[in-house]
Amino acid sequence: MIRLPPFTYLAPTTLGDAARLMAEHGCDAMLVAGGTDLYPNMKRRQFEPKVLVGLRGIRELRGVGGSTAGGFTVGAGTTLSAVAAHRDIVRDFPALATAAGLVSSPQLRNMGTIGGNVCVDTRCNYYNQSYEWRRAIGFCMKKDGDICLVAPGSSRCWAVSSSDTAPVLWALGAKLRMVGAEGERTVPMAALYQDDGIEYLAKRPDEIVADIQLPPAEGWRSVYLKLRRRGSFDFPVLGVAVAARMEGDVVREARIVLGAVASQPRPSEKAAAALVGQRVTRELIAHVADLAAGPAKPLDNTDFTHPYRKKVTRVFVARAVAAVAGLGDGGAASEEVA
Repeated sequence: MIRLPPFTYLAPTTLGDAARLMAEHGCDAMLVAGGTDLYPNMKRRQFEPKVLVGLRGIRELRGVGGSTAGGFTVGAGTTLSAVAAHRDIVRDFPALATAAGLVSSPQLRNMGTIGGNVCVDTRCNYYNQSYEWRRAIGFCMKKDGDICLVAPGSSRCWAVSSSDTAPVLWALGAKLRMVGAEGERTVPMAALYQDDGIEYLAKRPDEIVADIQLPPAEGWRSVYLKLRRRGSFDFPVLGVAVAARMEGDVVREARIVLGAVASQPRPSEKAAAALVGQRVTRELIAHVADLAAGPAKPLDNTDFTHPYRKKVTRVFVARAVAAVAGLGDGGAASEEVA
């Protein structure tokens, strides 16, 4: 059994207190909500905080409120199970309900939070291993080493974004309210992420994701598809989120965002633009799928081969666009491949 290292656990009851504690303890502290990713990483000595600031006692972080016409606010401490089962989310933002319901296993969705999944650590075959395994190969740049073992000639880490909900929220046009010791700010999802496997979040260490603000849902449709080897548990090796605002059978606005193909969610802006003002046909879907595969540049650092993952990007984008346009069911939301 791999044991947790010693740490001090602090349990604030307000966001302000939590932000103050994070600022006070600086780089020695980390936030924890459900802990479903943090604690395993601590056991493997990938994270070594001396202080954990717990968020579970902060009631204002939990719950869903709002309306279809005015938009919804989802507390960052709301569990993934609660998001996946929420009646309004299922009705108005089905891609988000799907993505939340495909994270890990039922037991971990009952503990894990949507805020935690939005901020979840990047992943790599050379990083997500035990301390002894990593030491045997000389460690990697992301922790304890000084080169990226995926691309040894590179000056940066290429670990990939591993969130299911992040590409969906990006595609839906969601915003985040973040609270820190210096105050609060609201930013679009795109502003939270950086294309770097180590410094993948563009927020101050003391800042806490307080809630997620979803825009009015009227006229919008959305789909999320996920590729992984085991449909019961695994992180995505590809996620495809498509959202479109339709007027009859004509697309007025569209967003396509890919997950697990880079160190941040990757928008396919040219592909989305090709849909706008068009009636969706099979020929258009094929064209859009080709355009969307362009920004996907997977490396050999997660499950399956990277040429296969690049090829499947076209397939999944085509399925998702067809489903949004009402031309097909999009296939299984989570695809298992032996």
